Order: sequence, then structure tokens, then C-alpha cells
Amino acid sequence: MAVDHYENFPVASILLPRRLVPAVEAIYAFARSADDIADEGDASDGERLAALAAYRAELGRIGSGAAPLTPLFQALAAVVAQYDLSLAPFNDLLSAFEQDIVVKSYAHFDALLDYCRRSANPVGRLMLALYQESTPARLVQADAICSALQLINFLQDVAVDRLKGRIYIPLDDLRRHGVDPAALANWRAGPAWSALMAFEVARARALMQAGAPLALHLPGRIGWELRLVVQGGLRILERIEAASYDVFEQRPVLAWRDWCAIAGRALTMGRRLPIE
Repeated sequence: MAVDHYENFPVASILLPRRLVPAVEAIYAFARSADDIADEGDASDGERLAALAAYRAELGRIGSGAAPLTPLFQALAAVVAQYDLSLAPFNDLLSAFEQDIVVKSYAHFDALLDYCRRSANPVGRLMLALYQESTPARLVQADAICSALQLINFLQDVAVDRLKGRIYIPLDDLRRHGVDPAALANWRAGPAWSALMAFEVARARALMQAGAPLALHLPGRIGWELRLVVQGGLRILERIEAASYDVFEQRPVLAWRDWCAIAGRALTMGRRLPIE
């Protein structure tokens, strides 16, 4: 199993309360289909942007109280009304997907983190809203976890992204570590690459650990679900390190042995993390 952001929706999880399944399915369908518009198939950039504009128009109908035109958004409208959800996270996701079409690299980490704010953080904010746990402090921690997951996904997918002409490692980090962004399509692991990836892994780990106490604050099933997500992300970073940071030859993923370790760590998180 890999860490892929939209696969972290707990749609089929036994830990998800059955009452929330329809809501999570509707939100997931929106995010997954919009992401596919931006990233899959052979449509032109103009066609992709037009399709996402149609999604934005449907969100506008929901916001104005008008009936959406498509079944996907009709289901979403019902969820938005039932749980009194803000439309801001949905619009933020669309903004990130639109950006994916036209922006292929990021000059510095702040720019990448702003992208994560819109591509990843809305997922955690929507889940907290469904559980009615959206306090300011918990939103900050959820944002840290979601942005960390997105960064971890980027580190997993360097080889995949470079084939698409995308670079999700900040360009100033690449240059500072002696990795030429223009040559990344043909790059191989080596001392410069290992130093760069060690830096990126440490930053992603620190961000994940900053948000991890949220899993101890949240009650019941959502807390346990989040413990597994946090530990899964941290385990992927360990897999990257174990491969000497060579993500070109094989994408680091989680096997069943890793999930045994993740489950054990999830059970003992409370003993190893400060509760703030």
C-alpha cells in the first residue's frame, strides 16, 4: 500500500461509523473525480480547466441554493446541507487541481506548502467537520498531518512525477544540494540526492509529528483511524530511508509486515507522544 492523499479517505474502513459512510463517499467522489480530471487521460489543458470550471459552477449552485445538475453534486449538496459544511474546502481543492494543470514546479517550500494547504488540508478539515471536532487547535494539527501526507506522497512519487514533467521538491532545495532541476528526468540516486532526500524526509517527519497529537485528542474511531494514518505516513518515510533514498528504481510502499508495525505503534502512540 502506498500513501496517496485521496486514498486516505476512510471510505471502506471498519473504523468509520456507518452513519458517515454516505457523506465520506460523496466527498471522496468529488475529490477523486476532480483530481482525475486534472491528472488522468489525454485531454488538453484547456479541456481539463473547462471541466473543473464546470465543477466550480456546480459548487456555486449549491452555495446559492439552486439544484445541482449532476448526480455527483446532488449527492454532495445533500451532505453539505446535512452537516452544514463550508464550501471553502471544496473550492480550495479545485484551486489546487487547476494549479496542477498549469504549474509544474515550485521555487521554494512556502509555495509548495501553500499548494498543500489547498490540495491536502481540506480533506482533514472536512473530516473534522463530519465528526464535529473542528476546534481551532485541532484544525491546525489536522493541517499539519494532511500537508505531511502530501509531502510524503511527493517523495514517493519523484520518479512518477518527473515523467509528467512535474517537480514537487522545491527548486531552491534541489539547487542547494547540488541537484540540477533540468537534469532531474535522468537523475540517479547518489550522495547529492541522498543529502537532499534526507533533508526532505526530516522536514516531512517533523510536520507529521507536529500534528500527531491530534490522534490522541480525538475520541473513538476517528482517533484510531488517524493513528493508523499518521503511523503509515511515518513508516513510508522509514521505507524511503531504508532504500537509501533511491525512489527511482522502486516506489516505496507498505507491505503487510509494515502494517503489523504500524498497528503496534498505533496502539502505543499515547506512551510516546506528549498530549498537549
